[in-house]
Amino acid sequence: MELPADQLATYLETQVPGFRGPVVATKFKGGQSNPTYLIEAASGRYVLRRKPSGKLLPSAHAVDREFRVLQALHGGPVPVAEPLHLCTDESVIGSVFYLMAFVPGEVHWDPSLPGMTPEQRAAHYEAITSVLAALHAQDPAAIGLGDYGKPGNYFGRQIHRWSEQYRASEIEPIPDMDRLMRALDERCPADDGRVALVHGDFRIDNLMFAPGQARLLAVVDWELSTLGHPLADLGYFCMALRLPRNPALPGLAGMDRAALGIPEEAALLERYCKLSGQPMPADWPFVLAFSFFRLAAIAQGVAKRAQQGNASSDQASQAGQMTALLARLGVSAL
Repeated sequence: MELPADQLATYLETQVPGFRGPVVATKFKGGQSNPTYLIEAASGRYVLRRKPSGKLLPSAHAVDREFRVLQALHGGPVPVAEPLHLCTDESVIGSVFYLMAFVPGEVHWDPSLPGMTPEQRAAHYEAITSVLAALHAQDPAAIGLGDYGKPGNYFGRQIHRWSEQYRASEIEPIPDMDRLMRALDERCPADDGRVALVHGDFRIDNLMFAPGQARLLAVVDWELSTLGHPLADLGYFCMALRLPRNPALPGLAGMDRAALGIPEEAALLERYCKLSGQPMPADWPFVLAFSFFRLAAIAQGVAKRAQQGNASSDQASQAGQMTALLARLGVSAL
């Protein structure tokens, strides 16, 4: 997945004001889905996100949607990198891509935040919850995203969509996944009318903090964003409390969170509801189970791409093996 540096530099010099080559492109280790690169040019540092190569699932890897969200949110209360240019001409580097400003922040890959004091961890989690509530407070229509998704029946539509995506990338039968999909379909709540811009992959490693501070500089990786139910993001973030320690998706299960200074699930929910002005969830186990199901379907897609040889991360096979575990945790949550 190397980029044609000379061709890319020539193109960007004509499209991005002030951009000057030559460029050196270095792929970041993250980004299981859309490959992401640090672009070092004569004019400064940038970040490029592209679609992966090979056969892709329908509607997946929509970097153009990511770019649109960055345009809508930049400069507002939800911090994002400045979007600079969207290229839909696949002849430039072999796929659609976009360029954004480089954000000099730090990413915490482990939700236990090793090396911090309990007070620092608590402050980081407070900042995360505040930004999540701010995101869901945005009026999609007011920021130009009124047509960004289908409003209403979010959970029902997502269960149907990700069940199809899972079946399209299924490698071998996983009984817990079959059980989970049936149970979620039967237990899906009636639509309550709440619609918000949801991130879709809101976890700690998609957040960039000011170095050494509990201040968010950017929320990244908006590939799965849409108009949906705000509880989906909250449930997805809270999965980390229940995930076991593992190298692919490190969780917090079994850790002494009180000693670490990391809030318990009930405290996270209470703070989010206070900040957002929303009531406590009526069926929180469903929200959690839905989150595990959705991530399991995503992990299965990663495994399929690894099998086909076009996954964008060397951890793809490892992440794909998480599907069965996630399905089991989803069944347990219900």
